[in-house]
Parts: sequence; C-alpha cells; structure tokens
Amino acid sequence: MEDKVLNCRDCGKDFIFSVQEQEFFAEKGFQNDPARCLDCRKARKQQNQKGERQYYTATCAACGAETQVPFKPTGVKPIYCRDCFRK
Repeated sequence: MEDKVLNCRDCGKDFIFSVQEQEFFAEKGFQNDPARCLDCRKARKQQNQKGERQYYTATCAACGAETQVPFKPTGVKPIYCRDCFRK
C-alpha cells in the first residue's frame, strides 16, 4: 500500500489518504475510500451531533395520525407512527 491523494467532495481540496488510515479502514471493514478531507469530516460530525436534523411530516399508514420522520417520504413504502411501528 502507499499514500493516495483524494479530492474532498465538500471543499474540493486534495487530501492524503495515508497508509495508516487505509490500514485502519481495512481493519474496520470499510470498503470505500473517504470522500471528505479530515476537516470536512470533523465539521460534518460536529453538525450531526448538534441535533440539526431535518424532520418531515407524514401520515401513519396504520392509524392515520400525523407523525414526524427524519427522512423525506417518497410514498413508495408505508410510514408508521412510533406506536404503530412498535406493534
């Protein structure tokens, strides 16, 4: 193995994917190279920890109640409220 130069999908800068990082990724079973540089990975992780997740309103397929989901409903699969999902 040798160091790889990759391009960050967020900031567009080149970054080095070192042999040590590649070994770590292989040890963890990760199959893809990182798409973001270390700074952008840290920023993305920090943003996700702040709870800034967007929620969407949907109607439960079982009881018809309005519920909030963390993904944009496509209408392809049924969506259930928390209570109906647990059943």
